[in-house]
Amino acid sequence: VTIVETLTVADRIAVISFSDRATQIGGYSSLIRATNENKKRLIKAIKDLDANGSTNFYDAFETAFDALENTIKREITSGCNVAVLFMTDGQISQGPGANEVINLVNDRTERLATDFSRKTTLFTFSLGYAADHTVTRTIACSTNGIWTPVDDLTGDLVTTMSSYYKLFAVGLGEGGNDDFTVWVEPYEFNNPAGKIGTTVSAPVYDRSVKPPLFLGVVAIDMYMDAFEQVLGEGSTSSSMLQRFVQLSTARCPKLGLTECELDGLRFLGGGEQATCGVCNGTYAGIVPEKCPFQSDLPNNLWHNTDSK
Repeated sequence: VTIVETLTVADRIAVISFSDRATQIGGYSSLIRATNENKKRLIKAIKDLDANGSTNFYDAFETAFDALENTIKREITSGCNVAVLFMTDGQISQGPGANEVINLVNDRTERLATDFSRKTTLFTFSLGYAADHTVTRTIACSTNGIWTPVDDLTGDLVTTMSSYYKLFAVGLGEGGNDDFTVWVEPYEFNNPAGKIGTTVSAPVYDRSVKPPLFLGVVAIDMYMDAFEQVLGEGSTSSSMLQRFVQLSTARCPKLGLTECELDGLRFLGGGEQATCGVCNGTYAGIVPEKCPFQSDLPNNLWHNTDSK
């Protein structure tokens, strides 16, 4: 649910549930635009899911890749980077076995690259001690993806799943992505209630190191009044929505991470066991180092505000 909520109107999404067989939630056969309404419907459907049946990895991945290819063939894709997030709390107990699943994923990611010029990054998550660790890790390592184990007792799933946006954030820091911004579909503000506004945000980096170190995000909220006056369109109209889609998809960010940088992200999310062993434990530039004799806590809570 948290992942769905982070998406903007520039993104497209499909949610696949699987047990004995896989089904795309909502009855769709391709990815849908992540508008506020679509996200609400998907979140409700996710919350209504029940755990039952066996575990069919093969059908889950096949359904996901079919949805991706259908979207590209229908030319309704964002035309940007592709991410597949796969979560399981079990082992393969239905359908083809481990080798067939790994071969399927490798073949379909290769097909997306050669036939459609789409780079696909896989993020696999093993939830709990009973979940498969071998297939999920092998898939991530063989496709330049990231595998993360989540502990039953101490694991924080939401924080762990942040590896997907950390990868894209690190990639955004590389050359060719200057002045990159993301716009949010117009929405109703809480204060003042009923006022329609939007948010524009941009990533912030320490560019004195290589690769640039992702520090956070700066964002600003603004009312839609000025947009409506200048453009002569309602803030919730389809034409206004299309303008925001164009603003957020004007340029697809380039992701040029090295093998060592990828391994650093794997280490950051799941420790040494999550790495693919390509960097000998050296992850400079990815894992931030603590400043000696300096607290991580702010020393002036009001430093960046104009009122106390």
